[in-house]
Amino acid sequence: MPFIDSKVTLPLSEEKKEVLKAKFGRAVSVLHKGEGYLMVGFQDNYTLYFGGRKLEKGAYVEVSLFGQASPSDYSRMTGEICRILREELGIPGDAVYVTYHGLSDWGWNGSNF
Repeated sequence: MPFIDSKVTLPLSEEKKEVLKAKFGRAVSVLHKGEGYLMVGFQDNYTLYFGGRKLEKGAYVEVSLFGQASPSDYSRMTGEICRILREELGIPGDAVYVTYHGLSDWGWNGSNF
C-alpha cells in the first residue's frame, strides 16, 4: 500500500506523468512493495524554496507505505527517486527532499488492512 506524492517546480505533461508513474512503479520494489497497490500523485508548477532561494528545478517527494522498510531500503529508494527526477526532469539531487512515512493503519475499499 505505498503512495508516492510528488511536488515539482516544473510543468508536467500527461505523457511525462505516465513515464514518472511507470518508473516509480518499478522503483517501489526497493521497499519490497508491488506496483499493484501503488498510488501516485503529482503537483506540478509547485513553488519551492531551498536555502532562501526559489528553485527553478526542485522537488519534494513523500513516500507513505503500510508497514516499515529498513533504513538501507529507504536510502536506496531515495537514490532511485533522485535518479528518476534527474533523468526525466533534469532536477538535480541536491534540489530534492524525500520523506518516508511508515504506517500501521491503512484503509482501502471500505476497511483497513
